Amino acid sequence: MQMERFRYDNAIVRNFIVASILWGTVGFLVGLWVALELIFPQLNFELPFLTFGRLRALHTNAVIFAFVGNAMFGGIYYSLQRLLKARMASDLLSAIHFWGWQLIIVAAAITLPMGITSSKEYAELEWPIDIAIALVWVAFGVNMISTIIKRRERHLYVAIWFYIATFVTVAVLHIFNSLELPVSLFKSYSVYAGVQDALVQWWYGHNAVAFFLTTPILGLMYYFLPKAANRPVYSYRLSIIHFWALIFLYIWAGPHHLLYSALPDWAQSLGTVFSVMLIAPSWGGMINGLLTLRGAWDKVRESVVLKFFVVSVTAYGMSTFEGPMLSLKNINAIAHFTDWIPAHVHIGTLGWNGFLIFGMIYWLMPKIYRTSLFSDKMANAHFWIGTLGILFWALPMYVAGFTQSLMWKDFNPDGTLAYGNFLETVTQLIPMYALRALGGTLYIVGMVLLIINVVRTVRSGELLREEEAEAPALERAYAGHKGEHWHRWIERKPLQMTFWSLVVILIGGIIEIVPTILIKSNIPTIASVKPYTALELEGRDIYIREGCNACHSQMVRPFRSEVVRYDPVHQQYSMAGEYVYDHPHLWGSKRTGPDLHREGGKYPHSWHYNHMWDPTSMSPGSLMPRYTWLYSANGRDASLNTSLTEKKLKAMVQLGVPYTEEYIANWEEELNMQAKSIADELNKDPNIKVQPREEIVALIAYLQRLGTDIKKEPALALNQP
Repeated sequence: MQMERFRYDNAIVRNFIVASILWGTVGFLVGLWVALELIFPQLNFELPFLTFGRLRALHTNAVIFAFVGNAMFGGIYYSLQRLLKARMASDLLSAIHFWGWQLIIVAAAITLPMGITSSKEYAELEWPIDIAIALVWVAFGVNMISTIIKRRERHLYVAIWFYIATFVTVAVLHIFNSLELPVSLFKSYSVYAGVQDALVQWWYGHNAVAFFLTTPILGLMYYFLPKAANRPVYSYRLSIIHFWALIFLYIWAGPHHLLYSALPDWAQSLGTVFSVMLIAPSWGGMINGLLTLRGAWDKVRESVVLKFFVVSVTAYGMSTFEGPMLSLKNINAIAHFTDWIPAHVHIGTLGWNGFLIFGMIYWLMPKIYRTSLFSDKMANAHFWIGTLGILFWALPMYVAGFTQSLMWKDFNPDGTLAYGNFLETVTQLIPMYALRALGGTLYIVGMVLLIINVVRTVRSGELLREEEAEAPALERAYAGHKGEHWHRWIERKPLQMTFWSLVVILIGGIIEIVPTILIKSNIPTIASVKPYTALELEGRDIYIREGCNACHSQMVRPFRSEVVRYDPVHQQYSMAGEYVYDHPHLWGSKRTGPDLHREGGKYPHSWHYNHMWDPTSMSPGSLMPRYTWLYSANGRDASLNTSLTEKKLKAMVQLGVPYTEEYIANWEEELNMQAKSIADELNKDPNIKVQPREEIVALIAYLQRLGTDIKKEPALALNQP
C-alpha cells in the first residue's frame, strides 16, 4: 500500500496554548481582584471601569472564552490532525481562527469595563462582537469538517464526535441567544422579552457550560488521558452511550436555572427531569476516563500529568452530580441566588477545566518542542498548590451559601424575619470571602509556576513547526466488514454524523423554547403593567451598563421568606406578566445585595441619591461601590445622554412594546417633566443639589418604577409556606 507523506501544523497548536496561558493569567487576576472588592470595597477606587459590576463579566468571559477556549482549540488542532492523519485543511482558516479569536477577546477586554454590555450572562458582548464570534466560529468549523472529510483514517475516534457536537451546538446557541435589535454600534436590545428572554438565556447559559466547557473538554480527555497513560480508552460502547445520551439530554436542562421563577411550571419540570437524567451519561464519561487508568495507578503516582487528569475527571464527576441535585426543587430553594452556586461552578472551571488544561499543557508542550519538561518537581508543586487553591475557594463558599439561605429564611416565633436587614447576611460572609480570595491566590501561584516551567521548557527545545508524518490514503469505496459495530457506519459519514448531532440537540430546544415564544397563554398579560417611560428606559440602560444585575436579582420567588422580606405590604411574588416589556430580562443569578423587584416606592428619592453616592451612609457595612460618576459634582459632567432615546423607543416599538406615536413624538417633553419632578423632590433636601438631566436622576426613576405596576393587583396565595 502506497504511503502518503504530509506534515502536522504544530505552530497553530503552540499559538493557542500560549494565548490560553496568557489570557488565563489575566482572567484569574481579574477574578482575584473582584473577589478582593467584596472584602475591601475601596478597591473599586470610584473608577467605573474597575467596579465589581463591570469586571465580573470580564472575569467570566476571560476564563471561559480566552483561557478555556484557546486551550480547547489548541488541544483540538493537535489531536484532530493525529486522529485523522491529516494536516488541517486550510492554514489560512487556522490563522483567521486564531487571530480572529484574539481580536474578539481584546474587544471584550475593552468594551466590558467600558460598560458596553447586553447584560446576558456569558453572552454580554454587544452585537458587532457577536457577529465576529459567529464568523470566526464558522471558520473553525469549516476547517475542522473539511479536515475530517480529507482524512486518511477511516475510524472517527470518540474525541472527534465531541468536537463535532461542540461546533454545531455552540453555533445554534450563540445565534439564537444573540438575536438582538441594534440601536447603535454599541447598543442593542434582545428580541426576546421577560420570561422568553430568561428561558432563551438560560438555554444558552446552561448549554454554554455544557457545549463549551464540557463536551470539547471531554473530547480532549478521551485523547490526552489515554495518551498520557499509554492505554486504550476503557470502553468503546460506553463512549457511544456517553456521547449520544449526553448531547440529547443536556440541551433540555437549562430551565433548572429558573426554578421557582415566573417561568411556566411545565418548563421548570422538564428542566428538572432531564437534569436528573443527566447523571447517567455524565458519570458514564467519568467512569470511562477513570477506568482507562485501571492497573496504571503506579503511573498516576509517578506522573504529574496523570495527577492533573485524575483530579480533573473527579471534579467533573462531582460537579455533574451536584448539578442535577441542585435542579431538585427542595435543594434549589436553598441554593439558588446564594454563594453555593459559584462554589459549584468553580469546581467545574478550576477543577475540571483548569486541571485538564494544565495536564494537557505539561504533556503537549514538551512534545512539540522536542524536549522534556523542565521540572517535574515544579509541576508537582503546581498540582498540590492548585488543589489547595480549589479547596480554599470552594469549601468556604459552600459554607457561605448555606449561611445565606438559612439566614434569609429564618423567622422569629412571632412571625417576623430573624434577619430583617439583608445586610446582616452579607457581613457574616466576609471571612468566607477572604478564604475564597486566599484560594484564588493559591491557584494563581500555581499558574505562575506553570508559566515558569513552560518558558524554561520552551527555551530548552525548539518548536517542531512542521512535523513529518505518513499514512496510506483512505480507501473511499470501503463498505465495512462483517461483524463491524453498527456505530462504525455512522462514523464513516462525518457529514451525516454532523447532521444527526444537530438534530439530536435541536429536539429539546424546540420543544422547550418554541411554545414559550409562540403560545401567548404561557405568559399571561397584566393590564396594569405599562411600558417604561423614556427616562426610566434610560435609567434601566444605566443599570445594565453598571452591571447591577451581577449582585441584585429582580425575581421575588413564591416563598414566605421572600415576599415578607421584599414586599411586606402586598406580599406579592413576581409574576410572568410583569416582565413583558423587559428587553432584556434582569432576573439575575446571584444575590450579593437584596432583590430589587419591589424596590419602587420603598424609599424616598433622597435615599437612593445618598445610597448611590455613598452606600455606607444608608447601609453601614455595605460592600457596594460608590457610583460618584453618575453625579455632576467635583467638576465631573454626568449629563444624561439622550441622543439615542428616540431610536431606543422606536426599537422597542419594533419589538412589540406599545409606545404610541404621540408619546414618541413628545418623548423629550415627557422625560424633562419626570426628571424635573424627581430633581425638585431631591432638592428639597438642603444637602442635595442636583440637575434634572444628571444620570443619577434617570437611575432613580428606574429604581422607583420597579414593581409598582403590579401593586394594583390583589395579593395572591403563596405556593410554599
